[in-house]
Parts: sequence; C-alpha cells; structure tokens
Amino acid sequence: ADYCVKAPEAEFAHPLRRLTLTLKDTHHQVQLASRRLELARENQERFHRILTIGELRFKKGFIAEVDLIRLRLQAVDFWSQFIKFTHEAQTALNDLRLLLALPPETAVVLSTDLTYRRVTPDIARLRMEALEKRPDLQARRYDLSQQQANLKLAKAFRYPDPIIGGNFTMQGPQGGGNQQLYGLNLEVPLPVFDRNQGGIVQAEVAIQTAQADLRKTTLTVQNDIELAFQNLVQSQRLIEAYQAGVLDDARTTFAILEKAYHKGGVTLIDLLDAARTSRTILQNYLEALFEYQRNLFLLEQAAGQDIL
Repeated sequence: ADYCVKAPEAEFAHPLRRLTLTLKDTHHQVQLASRRLELARENQERFHRILTIGELRFKKGFIAEVDLIRLRLQAVDFWSQFIKFTHEAQTALNDLRLLLALPPETAVVLSTDLTYRRVTPDIARLRMEALEKRPDLQARRYDLSQQQANLKLAKAFRYPDPIIGGNFTMQGPQGGGNQQLYGLNLEVPLPVFDRNQGGIVQAEVAIQTAQADLRKTTLTVQNDIELAFQNLVQSQRLIEAYQAGVLDDARTTFAILEKAYHKGGVTLIDLLDAARTSRTILQNYLEALFEYQRNLFLLEQAAGQDIL
C-alpha cells in the first residue's frame, strides 16, 4: 500500500517539473519577443531616416527613381517586421499571464533581459544524480517494488489460513449437576489443486513488465542528459562565436555604409545588403541566446534538478 502511494506521488512530481520548464520557457519567450521588438523598432526608425534623406536626394536629382522605390520597399519590410514582432510580444505576454493565472488587463513587466551567462555544469555529477532524483525514474522503482511485494503476497496465498474455533454447551436447567461441554475446533485446509498458481504467474509477469519499464526509463534519462548537455555546449559555442566580433562587425559595417551612402560613396545595393545582413545576424544572435536558455532548462529537466 505504501508503494501504491509513493508511485503516484513521484508521477505527479514529473509533470510539475515540466510545468516549471514551460513557465521558464514562456518567460524567456517574452524576453526574446521584447528584444526582437526593440531591434525591429531601431531598424524601422533608422531606415525611416534613410528614406527621408533618400527622398530629399531624389528631389535634388542625386539618385534615380528606382533607388527611391527600393528604399521605400525596404522601409515597408522593416515596418512589417516591427508589426510582426509586436504581435509576437503580445502573444508571449498573454501566454505568460495564462500560466500565472492573471487576468488579461494585468500589466506584466519583466525585470530581467535576455542575456548570456556561461554555465559549465558538472556532467558526471548530473549523470549520477539524475538516476536518483528524476521523478519518473523513482516512480518506476516504486512500481517494481510494488510488484515484488505483490509476488510475495501471491506466494503467501498458496497456504490457506487455518480456522480455529471454540464452543460451549450446557444441557438442562442451570445447576451444579447439569452437564456442561466445552469444545475446541481446528481446521487446516489442504490445497491440492488450487495453490494460487495463476496469481503467482500474473505477479511474475508484472515484475518483468516493471523491470522492462525501469530499464527503458533509465535509458531515456541517460539519453536525455547526454542530448541536453551536447545541445547546451553547441549553443554556448555559437553565442561565443557571435560575441567574438561578428555582432560588432555587422553593426559597424552597416553604420559605415550608411554614412558612405549619404556622401555618395557606395551604391544603394551595398547599403540594402548591409542592412539585411545586420538585421539577420542580430536576429540570429537573439535566437541563439534563447536556444541557449532553453537547452539549459532542458538539461535541468533531464537531470531532475535545478542547475543555476
């Protein structure tokens, strides 16, 4: 009976951890959407200024009409990006309110930003502790212990319980000369055909099933740990590659070409290419930050414990 209680309790702890992961993931979805929206707003405002200057240069005959059309198209593209990320930010906030059981009119403002903090977990310790702390693995162990207890009970049923009884008999009216009889009965059933063979076989099969489930869950835990750790390492390398100079190069190149375009030193095609490249790199960097945080949470879930 104790194992029957412990197994569901462990099973209940597993979805709770998954809900915690969902909450953390949604929180970082809001952070990602906010950073995307901020980047889209900067790009839209910046290119609006470029378009304004381009219209003045067109009126003065410094650029062709086709270049002005390209500027307008690019400005519309940046504006559409701003609208898209505004919608994503609102959706992410609504999801977070739902998880926190907050009404839609509640204002939610995050106090943290999507940043990179390098974490180097002790993978050997996580592998060992995950086999002890994962709730789903604990539940499988309780299931196995319960089935082993059921087998002992099934074997005990091979031997019927003896029946002990007593009786008292008095003949005639009450008196000292009347006969009084006392009796003691003992019945010991002898099982000849039914020795609970079916129940024992059923319990043995249940043990084999529980053992197979335990092995399967153990392999799942081990594979989850390895996959989450490798993904975390790869996402760390990607972020650090961006931070090694790629981000600064993208921003600097766009700024240099923007100034050169205003002075007539580069073509519009070069400016548009630099704008799209800068936007793509910065957005990919934000995606890498988010994936790093998600991989960290997945490693925590696989290990059955918090890492930070």
